[in-house]
Amino acid sequence: MSRQANSAKKPVCLAFFQFGAIFFTPEPCQISLMKSYLPALLILLGLLQPLAGALAPVLGIGTPIGSATRNLGAPEQPLPVFFSIWGLIFGAFLAFALYTWQQRAPWMQRVGTPLALAGAANVLWMLSAQLIASQVVDFVLLFPIAYFSWTAAARFDRTRGLGGSAEKLLADAATGLLSGWILVAIGISVPLLIRAFTPYGPTDFPWQMLWITLGTAAFGSWMFARYVSRSLWFFAALAWGLLGIVANNWTVTGMGWIAIMTGVSGIIILSLRLLRGADGTTIPA
Repeated sequence: MSRQANSAKKPVCLAFFQFGAIFFTPEPCQISLMKSYLPALLILLGLLQPLAGALAPVLGIGTPIGSATRNLGAPEQPLPVFFSIWGLIFGAFLAFALYTWQQRAPWMQRVGTPLALAGAANVLWMLSAQLIASQVVDFVLLFPIAYFSWTAAARFDRTRGLGGSAEKLLADAATGLLSGWILVAIGISVPLLIRAFTPYGPTDFPWQMLWITLGTAAFGSWMFARYVSRSLWFFAALAWGLLGIVANNWTVTGMGWIAIMTGVSGIIILSLRLLRGADGTTIPA
């Protein structure tokens, strides 16, 4: 049998060019999909992320995540209970990983690759936050998570309009929620970084610190909607974080006007997204 005949009998797989253009190439499906270790890696990372976060509170190793800001009284920080959104993020991540293991569709591999890298970076951040507990190191480690989660969100955004399914809903939730919450984490970490290099206390310059956080959130949300993705899950996570700041200032710090201004700013950010829409991904991903 000729070489051409053998090649013709091989199944054709859907492959993706690195800049997002879709084309068909005669690549054996079993090589590109079934022999991939990505589904197993996603499942492993889906389990490791919550386990890594429980290192200090369960095993007593290191400093629990968030202990440095708990009861700090800083006006730009959400109430601790609002960090429970991590449970939803981990759940969506693991559920998408299980669907990827079951179906191994090409778009899942394309979205799952940067999502796995984001999960690995998140594990590294959680270990650093407990074992090193350095505001500078923790702040720097947030950016790889943001980069890979936003890349995953951009890649998923290219699949919109190609049909809906449970696995696509989970992929949208996993990438969007992680992308939005990491923006919140970066926004509330900037004042902590400033305090790490200055003698300022948690209640010094409260309005300036709040505006730094809100400005970061506003700019990041504009960037995400304009260039990355149309995901509403991103804005759900962002709104949850801002609501946590409102609750902290209304019930703990007693800074009512800061709570009100945070709420007004959040409404403006969300209204611009809901009323003006989003462009979706316009960048190579």
